[in-house]
This record gives sequence, structure tokens and C-alpha cells, in this order.
Amino acid sequence: MPSAAQSLLDELRQRAKDRPQPQEMSAPFTFAERAADAIASLVGSWPFIIVQSTLLVGWIAFNALSANRVDPYPFILLNLLLSTQAAYTAPVIMMAQNRQAEIDRQRNIDDYDINRRAELEIETLHEKIDLLREQEIATLTASVERLTRLLEQRGG
Repeated sequence: MPSAAQSLLDELRQRAKDRPQPQEMSAPFTFAERAADAIASLVGSWPFIIVQSTLLVGWIAFNALSANRVDPYPFILLNLLLSTQAAYTAPVIMMAQNRQAEIDRQRNIDDYDINRRAELEIETLHEKIDLLREQEIATLTASVERLTRLLEQRGG
């Protein structure tokens, strides 16, 4: 194997040893990361949408039809509550997405390293097969030459 390919292969192996494993990276490390993942998971689910839609319809129905209105039409308090929810939810979701993007980036680097290592291993196998073919051809050529000499000695 050429020394450049061997050194590159050794470097890739060392980087793979030094890098955190994917399962280590995908688990949230801090309270903030766990909270961001939990909130993003909750807000991005159908149960949340169904519960929130039910509460909104109930709020509107109560304040439109009841005599004990808390937030009469145009539902300014409801708009304030939804705006506040959106103002806090959006950055938390962005934090969870940024962390997931970092995990994906690291996995892409790992995949690239694995592919490079596989490419080098395949290249090494090709070189070994080529060497074996060359040896086989040399052996066959020597055998043909020996047989040719024997035939010439017997025939001549």
C-alpha cells in the first residue's frame, strides 16, 4: 500500500477514535437543550395543535356568547396570549433546530470519513488483486516459456 494512502487511512482512524460517537451527540447535555427539545417536540405535535385549537374555539365561543365575558370581541387578550406564546416558542424551536443541525453536520462528517476509509480500503484491495494478477501472469508466462523450451528441445 502506498504510504500516502496508509497515512490518510491512519489519520481517518484516529479522527474516528477521537470524535464523540453519534449516540453521545444526539443526547441533550444541558437542561436548556433538554427543555428546547421537549418544547419543540410538544409544540410540533398533533395533540398540541388539537388541544390548542380546542382551547381557542372554546375561548372565542365563551367570550362571544357568554354574559361573563373576559375578552370581548376583537379578542385582544387572546391575541396578546398567542403573540406571547409565539414570541417564546419560536426561539426555543430555533435552538432545538440548531442543535439538530449540529448533530446532522457531525454525522455528515462521520459519513464522509467512513466513505473515504472505504474508498481507501477498496483501492488497497484493487492494488492487491492487481499484484496477484501480475504474479499469476508472470508465473503463467514462465510456465509457457518453460514448456516452449521443452517442446523446442524435443522437436529440435
